[in-house]
Amino acid sequence: MNRRDFGLSLLAPLAAPAADKAPNILFLLSDDHSFPYLGCYGYPDMRTPTLDKLAADGMLFHRAFQAAPQCVPARTAMLTGRSPVSARMGRFNSPLPPEIITLPDLLKKAGYFTGVARRMYHLDGPGTNPQAGYVAQVIEQEHLQTFAKRLDFVDRSGPGTTVKVVNQFLDQAPKNKPFFLWVNFNDPHHPWDKNAITPPHDPAKLKLPPHFPDLPGLRADFGIYLDEISRVDGEVKSILDILDARGLAKDTLVVFMGDNGMALPHGKGSLYDPGTHVPLIARWPGKVAPGGNTKELISGEDLTPTLLDAAGLAKAPGMSGQSFLKLLRGEPGYRPRTHVFSARLQHGSTTMTPTTKSSGWDLSRSVRSSRYKLIYNVTPWMEYQPVDSARDPGWTQMLQAHAAGKLSPALDRAYFTHPRPIYELFDLDEDPSELKNLAGNPDLAGVERDLRKALIEKCVLDYDFIPPPVLN
Repeated sequence: MNRRDFGLSLLAPLAAPAADKAPNILFLLSDDHSFPYLGCYGYPDMRTPTLDKLAADGMLFHRAFQAAPQCVPARTAMLTGRSPVSARMGRFNSPLPPEIITLPDLLKKAGYFTGVARRMYHLDGPGTNPQAGYVAQVIEQEHLQTFAKRLDFVDRSGPGTTVKVVNQFLDQAPKNKPFFLWVNFNDPHHPWDKNAITPPHDPAKLKLPPHFPDLPGLRADFGIYLDEISRVDGEVKSILDILDARGLAKDTLVVFMGDNGMALPHGKGSLYDPGTHVPLIARWPGKVAPGGNTKELISGEDLTPTLLDAAGLAKAPGMSGQSFLKLLRGEPGYRPRTHVFSARLQHGSTTMTPTTKSSGWDLSRSVRSSRYKLIYNVTPWMEYQPVDSARDPGWTQMLQAHAAGKLSPALDRAYFTHPRPIYELFDLDEDPSELKNLAGNPDLAGVERDLRKALIEKCVLDYDFIPPPVLN
Protein backbone atom coordinates (compact mmCIF):
# COMPACT_ATOMS: atom_id res chain seq x y z
CA MET A 1 0.00 0.00 0.00
CA ASN A 2 1.32 3.46 -0.89
CA ARG A 3 2.08 5.52 2.25
CA ARG A 4 -0.19 8.35 1.14
CA ASP A 5 -3.16 5.95 0.95
CA PHE A 6 -2.68 4.50 4.43
CA GLY A 7 -4.67 7.01 6.50
CA LEU A 8 -7.54 7.23 4.04
CA SER A 9 -7.90 3.45 4.07
CA LEU A 10 -8.55 3.61 7.81
CA LEU A 11 -11.87 5.36 7.23
CA ALA A 12 -14.73 2.97 7.79
CA PRO A 13 -17.60 3.30 5.30
CA LEU A 14 -19.96 6.00 6.47
CA ALA A 15 -23.58 6.41 5.60
CA ALA A 16 -24.55 9.68 3.96
CA PRO A 17 -25.98 12.05 6.57
CA ALA A 18 -29.71 12.58 6.69
CA ALA A 19 -30.98 15.55 4.72
CA ASP A 20 -31.90 17.55 7.83
CA LYS A 21 -28.41 17.04 9.25
CA ALA A 22 -26.41 17.87 6.16
CA PRO A 23 -25.87 21.61 5.86
CA ASN A 24 -23.51 23.05 3.34
CA ILE A 25 -20.42 24.21 5.22
CA LEU A 26 -18.44 27.31 4.28
CA PHE A 27 -15.27 27.85 6.31
CA LEU A 28 -13.70 31.30 5.89
CA LEU A 29 -10.17 31.64 7.29
CA SER A 30 -8.60 35.04 7.88
CA ASP A 31 -4.79 34.92 8.00
CA ASP A 32 -3.01 36.35 11.09
CA HIS A 33 -6.16 37.91 12.54
CA SER A 34 -6.10 38.72 16.26
CA PHE A 35 -9.08 39.31 18.54
CA PRO A 36 -10.69 41.91 18.98
CA TYR A 37 -10.15 43.60 15.63
CA LEU A 38 -13.68 43.56 14.24
CA GLY A 39 -16.42 46.13 14.71
CA CYS A 40 -18.69 43.52 16.30
CA TYR A 41 -16.18 43.12 19.14
CA GLY A 42 -16.42 46.82 19.87
CA TYR A 43 -13.05 47.85 18.51
CA PRO A 44 -13.42 51.57 17.66
CA ASP A 45 -13.47 52.78 14.05
CA MET A 46 -13.13 49.24 12.67
CA ARG A 47 -14.72 49.05 9.22
CA THR A 48 -16.07 45.50 8.99
CA PRO A 49 -19.80 45.83 8.16
CA THR A 50 -20.11 42.40 6.52
CA LEU A 51 -18.59 40.48 9.40
CA ASP A 52 -20.52 42.59 11.89
CA LYS A 53 -23.74 41.61 10.09
CA LEU A 54 -22.65 37.95 9.99
CA ALA A 55 -22.18 38.06 13.77
CA ALA A 56 -25.56 39.73 14.28
CA ASP A 57 -27.20 36.97 12.25
CA GLY A 58 -25.47 34.18 14.19
CA MET A 59 -23.18 33.71 17.18
CA LEU A 60 -20.11 35.73 18.14
CA PHE A 61 -17.41 33.93 20.15
CA HIS A 62 -15.32 36.06 22.50
CA ARG A 63 -12.87 33.41 23.71
CA ALA A 64 -11.70 31.36 20.75
CA PHE A 65 -8.04 30.32 20.83
CA GLN A 66 -5.88 28.55 18.31
CA ALA A 67 -3.77 25.52 19.20
CA ALA A 68 -0.67 27.32 17.89
CA PRO A 69 0.33 30.92 17.10
CA GLN A 70 1.43 30.04 13.54
CA CYS A 71 -0.30 29.13 10.29
CA VAL A 72 0.67 25.49 9.69
CA PRO A 73 0.21 24.03 13.17
CA ALA A 74 -2.94 26.08 13.81
CA ARG A 75 -4.52 24.90 10.56
CA THR A 76 -3.54 21.36 11.44
CA ALA A 77 -5.57 21.57 14.63
CA MET A 78 -8.58 23.10 12.90
CA LEU A 79 -8.70 20.49 10.13
CA THR A 80 -7.82 17.41 12.22
CA GLY A 81 -9.46 18.05 15.59
CA ARG A 82 -6.22 17.34 17.39
CA SER A 83 -3.16 19.28 18.46
CA PRO A 84 -0.33 19.92 15.98
CA VAL A 85 1.98 18.02 18.34
CA SER A 86 -0.31 14.98 18.23
CA ALA A 87 -0.53 15.23 14.44
CA ARG A 88 3.27 15.60 14.10
CA MET A 89 3.00 18.92 12.26
CA GLY A 90 5.71 21.01 13.89
CA ARG A 91 7.46 22.07 10.67
CA PHE A 92 6.11 24.35 7.96
CA ASN A 93 7.65 22.31 5.17
CA SER A 94 6.02 19.06 6.29
CA PRO A 95 2.95 17.53 4.64
CA LEU A 96 0.20 16.26 6.90
CA PRO A 97 0.99 12.60 7.67
CA PRO A 98 -1.22 10.41 5.47
CA GLU A 99 -2.66 8.45 8.39
CA ILE A 100 -4.00 11.59 10.11
CA ILE A 101 -7.72 11.82 9.34
CA THR A 102 -9.14 15.24 8.50
CA LEU A 103 -12.51 16.93 8.40
CA PRO A 104 -12.64 16.82 4.57
CA ASP A 105 -11.83 13.08 4.62
CA LEU A 106 -14.85 12.32 6.77
CA LEU A 107 -17.19 14.70 4.99
CA LYS A 108 -16.20 13.38 1.58
CA LYS A 109 -16.72 9.79 2.70
CA ALA A 110 -20.18 10.79 3.93
CA GLY A 111 -21.22 12.20 0.56
CA TYR A 112 -20.07 15.83 0.70
CA PHE A 113 -18.45 17.56 -2.27
CA THR A 114 -15.33 19.05 -0.71
CA GLY A 115 -12.88 21.78 -1.67
CA VAL A 116 -10.23 24.25 -0.58
CA ALA A 117 -9.79 27.56 -2.37
CA ARG A 118 -7.45 30.53 -2.46
CA ARG A 119 -3.95 30.98 -1.13
CA MET A 120 -1.62 28.37 0.32
CA TYR A 121 -3.61 26.13 2.64
CA HIS A 122 -0.30 24.96 4.18
CA LEU A 123 -0.99 21.31 5.02
CA ASP A 124 0.50 19.60 1.97
CA GLY A 125 4.16 20.52 2.28
CA PRO A 126 6.01 23.37 0.60
CA GLY A 127 4.94 22.68 -2.98
CA THR A 128 7.21 24.54 -5.36
CA ASN A 129 8.68 26.87 -2.72
CA PRO A 130 12.36 27.19 -3.75
CA GLN A 131 13.39 27.65 -0.10
CA ALA A 132 12.27 24.11 0.63
CA GLY A 133 15.16 22.69 -1.40
CA TYR A 134 15.79 18.98 -1.03
CA VAL A 135 12.90 18.65 1.45
CA ALA A 136 10.47 19.30 -1.39
CA GLN A 137 12.25 16.74 -3.57
CA VAL A 138 11.90 14.05 -0.90
CA ILE A 139 8.20 14.85 -0.43
CA GLU A 140 7.61 14.60 -4.16
CA GLN A 141 9.56 11.39 -4.71
CA GLU A 142 7.85 9.71 -1.74
CA HIS A 143 4.38 10.90 -2.87
CA LEU A 144 3.61 12.41 0.52
CA GLN A 145 1.21 15.12 -0.63
CA THR A 146 -2.34 13.92 -0.02
CA PHE A 147 -4.77 16.79 -0.46
CA ALA A 148 -5.56 16.08 -4.11
CA LYS A 149 -6.93 12.78 -2.82
CA ARG A 150 -8.54 14.12 0.34
CA LEU A 151 -10.65 16.77 -1.47
CA ASP A 152 -12.61 16.97 -4.72
CA PHE A 153 -11.46 20.52 -5.54
CA VAL A 154 -8.05 21.99 -4.70
CA ASP A 155 -7.04 25.56 -5.59
CA ARG A 156 -4.08 27.75 -4.60
CA SER A 157 -4.82 30.90 -6.55
CA GLY A 158 -3.80 34.38 -5.43
CA PRO A 159 -5.59 37.63 -4.56
CA GLY A 160 -8.28 38.88 -6.89
CA THR A 161 -9.56 35.42 -7.83
CA THR A 162 -12.05 34.78 -5.03
CA VAL A 163 -15.28 35.32 -6.95
CA LYS A 164 -14.04 33.28 -9.91
CA VAL A 165 -12.80 30.35 -7.83
CA VAL A 166 -15.81 30.14 -5.53
CA ASN A 167 -18.11 30.13 -8.54
CA GLN A 168 -15.98 27.42 -10.18
CA PHE A 169 -16.33 25.26 -7.09
CA LEU A 170 -20.09 25.76 -6.86
CA ASP A 171 -20.52 25.09 -10.59
CA GLN A 172 -18.80 21.73 -10.10
CA ALA A 173 -20.66 20.81 -6.90
CA PRO A 174 -23.38 18.21 -7.62
CA LYS A 175 -26.84 19.56 -6.89
CA ASN A 176 -27.82 16.47 -4.91
CA LYS A 177 -24.86 16.71 -2.48
CA PRO A 178 -24.04 19.07 0.36
CA PHE A 179 -20.73 20.87 -0.02
CA PHE A 180 -17.81 21.80 2.21
CA LEU A 181 -15.64 24.71 1.02
CA TRP A 182 -12.65 26.11 2.90
CA VAL A 183 -11.68 29.57 1.63
CA ASN A 184 -8.35 31.12 2.66
CA PHE A 185 -7.56 34.84 2.55
CA ASN A 186 -4.18 36.53 2.11
CA ASP A 187 -5.17 39.36 4.43
CA PRO A 188 -4.17 40.48 7.00
CA HIS A 189 -0.98 38.41 6.58
CA HIS A 190 2.34 40.23 6.40
CA PRO A 191 3.69 41.89 4.24
CA TRP A 192 0.96 44.49 4.45
CA ASP A 193 -0.33 46.50 1.52
CA LYS A 194 -0.37 50.27 2.08
CA ASN A 195 -3.13 50.55 -0.51
CA ALA A 196 -5.51 48.04 1.04
CA ILE A 197 -8.43 50.44 1.47
CA THR A 198 -9.34 54.06 0.80
CA PRO A 199 -9.33 56.02 3.01
CA PRO A 200 -6.91 54.14 5.27
CA HIS A 201 -7.15 54.06 9.04
CA ASP A 202 -5.52 57.17 10.52
CA PRO A 203 -2.54 55.99 12.62
CA ALA A 204 -2.79 59.05 14.86
CA LYS A 205 -6.34 58.13 15.92
CA LEU A 206 -5.82 54.44 16.66
CA LYS A 207 -6.34 52.92 20.08
CA LEU A 208 -3.09 51.04 20.66
CA PRO A 209 -3.11 47.89 22.79
CA PRO A 210 -1.23 48.33 26.11
CA HIS A 211 1.51 45.92 25.04
CA PHE A 212 2.62 48.41 22.34
CA PRO A 213 4.77 51.41 23.14
CA ASP A 214 3.37 54.53 21.50
CA LEU A 215 5.82 54.87 18.62
CA PRO A 216 5.08 56.31 15.14
CA GLY A 217 6.34 53.17 13.42
CA LEU A 218 4.06 50.90 15.43
CA ARG A 219 1.10 53.16 14.79
CA ALA A 220 1.82 53.05 11.06
CA ASP A 221 2.24 49.25 11.00
CA PHE A 222 -0.88 48.72 13.08
CA GLY A 223 -2.94 51.03 10.86
CA ILE A 224 -2.01 49.12 7.70
CA TYR A 225 -2.81 45.85 9.46
CA LEU A 226 -6.32 47.11 10.28
CA ASP A 227 -6.71 48.25 6.67
CA GLU A 228 -6.17 44.68 5.53
CA ILE A 229 -8.80 43.40 7.95
CA SER A 230 -11.26 45.83 6.34
CA ARG A 231 -10.28 44.43 2.94
CA VAL A 232 -11.00 40.89 4.20
CA ASP A 233 -14.48 42.11 5.08
CA GLY A 234 -15.04 43.11 1.46
CA GLU A 235 -13.81 39.74 0.24
CA VAL A 236 -16.17 37.94 2.62
CA LYS A 237 -19.02 40.04 1.25
CA SER A 238 -18.27 38.86 -2.28
CA ILE A 239 -18.56 35.22 -1.17
CA LEU A 240 -21.76 35.71 0.84
CA ASP A 241 -23.25 37.55 -2.13
CA ILE A 242 -22.60 34.46 -4.25
CA LEU A 243 -24.43 32.28 -1.72
CA ASP A 244 -27.37 34.67 -1.76
CA ALA A 245 -27.47 34.86 -5.54
CA ARG A 246 -27.48 31.07 -5.85
CA GLY A 247 -30.11 30.60 -3.14
CA LEU A 248 -27.69 28.67 -0.92
CA ALA A 249 -27.44 30.91 2.14
CA LYS A 250 -30.36 29.41 4.04
CA ASP A 251 -28.85 25.93 3.86
CA THR A 252 -25.25 26.87 4.65
CA LEU A 253 -23.41 26.92 7.97
CA VAL A 254 -20.85 29.73 7.63
CA VAL A 255 -17.87 29.86 9.99
CA PHE A 256 -15.39 32.74 9.99
CA MET A 257 -12.20 32.43 12.02
CA GLY A 258 -8.64 33.73 12.32
CA ASP A 259 -5.86 31.18 11.97
CA ASN A 260 -3.57 32.88 14.53
CA GLY A 261 -2.68 36.35 15.71
CA MET A 262 -1.16 39.43 14.13
CA ALA A 263 2.47 39.58 13.00
CA LEU A 264 3.34 42.34 15.46
CA PRO A 265 5.11 42.26 18.85
CA HIS A 266 3.40 40.03 21.45
CA GLY A 267 1.38 38.45 18.62
CA LYS A 268 2.05 35.78 16.01
CA GLY A 269 4.70 33.33 17.14
CA SER A 270 4.07 34.00 20.83
CA LEU A 271 1.71 32.27 23.25
CA TYR A 272 0.39 35.56 24.62
CA ASP A 273 -3.26 36.18 23.76
CA PRO A 274 -2.53 38.39 20.72
CA GLY A 275 -0.80 35.35 19.19
CA THR A 276 -3.54 32.79 19.81
CA HIS A 277 -6.80 34.66 20.58
CA VAL A 278 -8.78 34.97 17.33
CA PRO A 279 -12.20 36.06 16.07
CA LEU A 280 -14.82 33.37 15.54
CA ILE A 281 -18.31 33.81 14.07
CA ALA A 282 -20.86 31.18 13.06
CA ARG A 283 -24.13 31.69 11.15
CA TRP A 284 -26.62 28.93 10.37
CA PRO A 285 -30.06 30.24 9.40
CA GLY A 286 -32.89 28.50 11.19
CA LYS A 287 -30.48 26.49 13.36
CA VAL A 288 -28.55 29.19 15.25
CA ALA A 289 -30.46 32.05 16.80
CA PRO A 290 -29.33 35.53 15.69
CA GLY A 291 -27.47 37.79 18.08
CA GLY A 292 -25.77 35.10 20.16
CA ASN A 293 -22.68 35.90 22.21
CA THR A 294 -20.56 33.55 24.27
CA LYS A 295 -17.46 33.81 26.42
CA GLU A 296 -16.96 30.05 26.74
CA LEU A 297 -13.46 28.82 25.93
CA ILE A 298 -13.14 27.38 22.43
CA SER A 299 -10.05 25.70 20.95
CA GLY A 300 -9.07 25.41 17.31
CA GLU A 301 -9.11 21.67 17.97
CA ASP A 302 -12.88 21.97 18.45
CA LEU A 303 -13.69 23.11 14.92
CA THR A 304 -13.62 19.71 13.20
CA PRO A 305 -15.68 17.89 15.87
CA THR A 306 -18.26 20.69 15.75
CA LEU A 307 -18.62 20.68 11.97
CA LEU A 308 -18.80 16.89 11.92
CA ASP A 309 -21.50 17.07 14.59
CA ALA A 310 -23.44 19.59 12.49
CA ALA A 311 -23.26 17.15 9.57
CA GLY A 312 -24.52 14.29 11.75
CA LEU A 313 -21.13 12.55 11.88
CA ALA A 314 -18.96 11.29 14.70
CA LYS A 315 -15.39 12.44 15.16
CA ALA A 316 -12.57 10.02 14.34
CA PRO A 317 -10.38 8.26 16.93
CA GLY A 318 -7.51 10.47 18.05
CA MET A 319 -9.45 13.72 17.79
CA SER A 320 -9.04 15.53 21.12
CA GLY A 321 -11.25 18.49 20.26
CA GLN A 322 -14.82 18.66 21.52
CA SER A 323 -17.94 19.75 19.69
CA PHE A 324 -19.51 23.05 20.68
CA LEU A 325 -22.60 22.47 18.51
CA LYS A 326 -24.94 22.42 21.51
CA LEU A 327 -23.53 25.75 22.65
CA LEU A 328 -23.94 27.12 19.13
CA ARG A 329 -27.55 25.99 18.90
CA GLY A 330 -28.48 26.88 22.47
CA GLU A 331 -29.25 23.27 23.39
CA PRO A 332 -28.87 21.73 26.85
CA GLY A 333 -26.05 19.38 27.70
CA TYR A 334 -23.05 21.41 26.54
CA ARG A 335 -20.00 20.77 28.73
CA PRO A 336 -17.75 23.84 28.66
CA ARG A 337 -13.99 23.63 28.49
CA THR A 338 -11.95 24.45 31.56
CA HIS A 339 -8.71 24.94 29.61
CA VAL A 340 -7.35 25.61 26.13
CA PHE A 341 -3.80 24.70 25.08
CA SER A 342 -1.36 26.09 22.55
CA ALA A 343 2.05 25.01 21.28
CA ARG A 344 4.85 27.01 19.70
CA LEU A 345 6.96 25.14 17.13
CA GLN A 346 9.24 25.84 14.16
CA HIS A 347 8.27 28.66 11.81
CA GLY A 348 8.63 29.02 8.06
CA SER A 349 11.72 27.61 6.36
CA THR A 350 14.04 28.69 9.17
CA THR A 351 17.25 26.78 9.73
CA MET A 352 19.34 26.85 12.89
CA THR A 353 22.32 29.20 12.97
CA PRO A 354 24.17 30.84 15.89
CA THR A 355 21.97 33.93 15.40
CA THR A 356 18.57 32.28 14.88
CA LYS A 357 15.93 34.05 16.97
CA SER A 358 12.61 32.98 18.43
CA SER A 359 10.73 34.19 15.36
CA GLY A 360 12.12 31.26 13.41
CA TRP A 361 12.40 28.54 16.01
CA ASP A 362 11.16 28.24 19.55
CA LEU A 363 9.55 25.63 21.75
CA SER A 364 6.95 26.61 24.31
CA ARG A 365 3.55 25.45 25.50
CA SER A 366 0.66 27.20 27.22
CA VAL A 367 -2.48 26.37 29.12
CA ARG A 368 -5.20 28.97 29.67
CA SER A 369 -8.27 28.97 31.87
CA SER A 370 -10.92 31.67 31.80
CA ARG A 371 -8.78 33.79 34.15
CA TYR A 372 -5.19 32.50 34.28
CA LYS A 373 -2.52 31.47 31.79
CA LEU A 374 0.68 29.49 32.28
CA ILE A 375 3.39 29.63 29.60
CA TYR A 376 6.17 27.04 29.71
CA ASN A 377 9.25 28.18 27.76
CA VAL A 378 11.26 25.09 26.85
CA THR A 379 13.90 27.06 24.90
CA PRO A 380 14.19 30.25 26.98
CA TRP A 381 17.57 31.19 25.52
CA MET A 382 16.03 31.98 22.10
CA GLU A 383 16.14 35.78 21.77
CA TYR A 384 12.68 37.24 21.15
CA GLN A 385 11.82 38.69 17.75
CA PRO A 386 8.36 39.19 16.24
CA VAL A 387 7.43 36.85 13.41
CA ASP A 388 7.49 38.36 9.88
CA SER A 389 7.65 42.05 10.89
CA ALA A 390 11.13 42.31 12.44
CA ARG A 391 12.36 44.67 9.69
CA ASP A 392 9.32 46.95 9.79
CA PRO A 393 9.30 50.42 11.41
CA GLY A 394 7.45 49.27 14.53
CA TRP A 395 10.01 46.73 15.75
CA THR A 396 12.95 48.78 14.45
CA GLN A 397 11.83 51.71 16.60
CA MET A 398 11.24 49.43 19.59
CA LEU A 399 14.83 48.21 19.33
CA GLN A 400 16.02 51.81 19.23
CA ALA A 401 13.87 52.77 22.23
CA HIS A 402 15.21 49.79 24.18
CA ALA A 403 18.81 50.70 23.37
CA ALA A 404 18.15 54.28 24.49
CA GLY A 405 16.45 53.19 27.74
CA LYS A 406 13.16 54.79 26.68
CA LEU A 407 10.80 51.81 27.02
CA SER A 408 8.72 51.42 30.17
CA PRO A 409 10.10 48.79 32.58
CA ALA A 410 7.11 46.51 31.91
CA LEU A 411 7.60 46.57 28.14
CA ASP A 412 11.35 46.26 28.44
CA ARG A 413 10.89 43.10 30.54
CA ALA A 414 8.28 41.71 28.17
CA TYR A 415 10.39 41.94 25.04
CA PHE A 416 14.04 42.07 26.09
CA THR A 417 14.48 39.75 29.07
CA HIS A 418 17.18 37.26 28.07
CA PRO A 419 17.04 34.44 28.81
CA ARG A 420 13.29 34.44 29.17
CA PRO A 421 11.73 32.87 32.26
CA ILE A 422 10.93 29.18 31.95
CA TYR A 423 7.53 29.72 33.58
CA GLU A 424 5.20 32.69 33.09
CA LEU A 425 1.91 33.01 34.95
CA PHE A 426 -0.62 35.76 34.25
CA ASP A 427 -3.85 36.87 35.89
CA LEU A 428 -5.77 37.84 32.76
CA ASP A 429 -8.48 39.69 34.66
CA GLU A 430 -5.97 42.02 36.31
CA ASP A 431 -3.32 41.99 33.56
CA PRO A 432 -4.93 41.29 30.15
CA SER A 433 -1.78 42.43 28.32
CA GLU A 434 0.29 39.74 30.09
CA LEU A 435 3.05 42.07 31.26
CA LYS A 436 3.31 41.02 34.94
CA ASN A 437 4.72 37.53 35.46
CA LEU A 438 3.31 35.99 38.65
CA ALA A 439 5.03 32.60 38.41
CA GLY A 440 6.29 31.57 41.82
CA ASN A 441 3.94 33.92 43.67
CA PRO A 442 2.97 32.00 46.84
CA ASP A 443 -0.52 33.51 46.82
CA LEU A 444 -1.15 31.77 43.47
CA ALA A 445 0.67 28.50 44.21
CA GLY A 446 -2.52 26.47 43.94
CA VAL A 447 -3.49 28.11 40.63
CA GLU A 448 -0.03 27.52 39.18
CA ARG A 449 0.03 23.90 40.32
CA ASP A 450 -3.39 23.19 38.75
CA LEU A 451 -2.28 24.73 35.45
CA ARG A 452 0.96 22.73 35.47
CA LYS A 453 -1.05 19.54 36.09
CA ALA A 454 -3.36 20.35 33.16
CA LEU A 455 -0.36 20.99 30.90
CA ILE A 456 1.35 17.75 31.97
CA GLU A 457 -1.82 15.83 31.19
CA LYS A 458 -2.00 17.43 27.73
CA CYS A 459 1.66 16.57 27.07
CA VAL A 460 1.04 12.94 28.03
CA LEU A 461 -2.15 12.54 25.99
CA ASP A 462 -0.59 14.18 22.92
CA TYR A 463 2.63 12.14 23.20
CA ASP A 464 4.47 15.46 23.29
CA PHE A 465 8.23 15.28 22.77
CA ILE A 466 9.16 18.08 25.19
CA PRO A 467 10.12 17.44 28.83
CA PRO A 468 6.94 18.03 30.85
CA PRO A 469 6.85 20.95 33.28
CA VAL A 470 7.88 20.30 36.87
CA LEU A 471 5.03 19.75 39.31
CA ASN A 472 6.05 21.38 42.58
